[in-house]
Amino acid sequence: MRSRLCRSLVLTGALTLTLVSAAGVSTASASAIGGATAPRPAQASHVLPSNTRFFVPPPADGSLSQIAGLLKSHDIKDAGLLAEMETVPSAVWLTGGTPAQVAKQVRTTLAEAALERTVPVFVVYDIPGRDCSEYSAGGAADQAAYGAWVDAVAKAVGGTRAVLLVEPDALGNMPSDCNLPTSSYPYTDAQRTAEVDDAVTSLERDANTSVYLDGTNSHWQAVGNISSRLLQAGVQRAQGFFLNVSNFQTDAASQDYGSWISSCIAMISDPSNWAYNHPDYCASQYYPATFSDFSTWSQTTAWYAQNMAGAVATTHYVIDTSRNGLGQNTMQGYTKAPYNQSEATATALELGAWCNPTEAGLGARPTARTGVPLLDADLWVKTPGQSDGQCDAAGGVRTWDYSAYTQPGWPQDAAGQNLFDPLWGRVDPAAGAWFPAQALSLAQNANPALGLNLLAGQGR
Repeated sequence: MRSRLCRSLVLTGALTLTLVSAAGVSTASASAIGGATAPRPAQASHVLPSNTRFFVPPPADGSLSQIAGLLKSHDIKDAGLLAEMETVPSAVWLTGGTPAQVAKQVRTTLAEAALERTVPVFVVYDIPGRDCSEYSAGGAADQAAYGAWVDAVAKAVGGTRAVLLVEPDALGNMPSDCNLPTSSYPYTDAQRTAEVDDAVTSLERDANTSVYLDGTNSHWQAVGNISSRLLQAGVQRAQGFFLNVSNFQTDAASQDYGSWISSCIAMISDPSNWAYNHPDYCASQYYPATFSDFSTWSQTTAWYAQNMAGAVATTHYVIDTSRNGLGQNTMQGYTKAPYNQSEATATALELGAWCNPTEAGLGARPTARTGVPLLDADLWVKTPGQSDGQCDAAGGVRTWDYSAYTQPGWPQDAAGQNLFDPLWGRVDPAAGAWFPAQALSLAQNANPALGLNLLAGQGR
């Protein structure tokens, strides 16, 4: 393990120093790359200290070969952007395997994090019926198998400080939301809720762990609906919930959404509150705000200020900022020349904008010093540069009028077009595979910009 980590750090460091030298910058300015430290707090707590420094995993598969190729072609600038992107802390995804295998993966990561003196962020992602059997399909065979797998994660983490994000989309896409026949998808909402609730019990057992559940994103579930699901799944026994994983909603929208969810949870779980047990009473991004007009969202914030009636919001949250630097692509650019797509096509493309969109950028660097009440951290959860899946018409996330715009080499038959992504002009890599074009686009569009600003924002 240590040799693999050292090789990765040495290679990334060598690339970075080469780029620094080529840019005429003193190598002393890059000395902080490996100097992160994370002192253990005096008293163990589920709350992340503001000076938390997060773990930088070894470079993602495919990233170093892309960097090397850019250097070989003398594209020093873009190689530098990708090299810096790979030195920013991001999450480690636990996506399957046997209990013994996932325990080994956790222990390896913890040992690597100990060498960096940082706190690892794990994504626990093996729920039965994962992702409605779509691009990221998979998961444990059944509830018992999942319980054993999660217990192995918990035992491997032990008393080490770690952040655990439990099952992205698990509460946003409940089995009943998938609209699949029980003959092929035999999972129930009751089972899903019990699985997440049991995961909270297992993972939150030690005071050094900070466990967060799926709070979806501000472009998805209404506040009352996700608040109810979070409560049923045990959020009050966890540290809180996470938002915007693998999505592109802005920090401002996510912070509003997070504060509303926390307020709604407080109201509907307080027996003395007028909204007790009534999540349908909670205001949301859909009312009184107008969902598509962020300037109206202050109306929902004002509603909570006026209607809390003594309830106090205490549930914390974190936000995935790995790809939201430019917000969500509305796809309106494709209505203009040379693409000349219709408004209806642009609207359909926007509905699929969660899947490998163009014109996205890296967002705020990971930090636990947010300055926002209840917001524990900004994190890079989705690994930047990894594909969301083979985003195409067959999967329902792409549509395109090829009579209005095509290029030589693009498929001309319906079968080929059904599997093609016209936004990138190719067949996309499978979910989790490295996507060079998207990786470079994210780095070039980073907001705040990259530029030897390594580990900016982390606790000091």
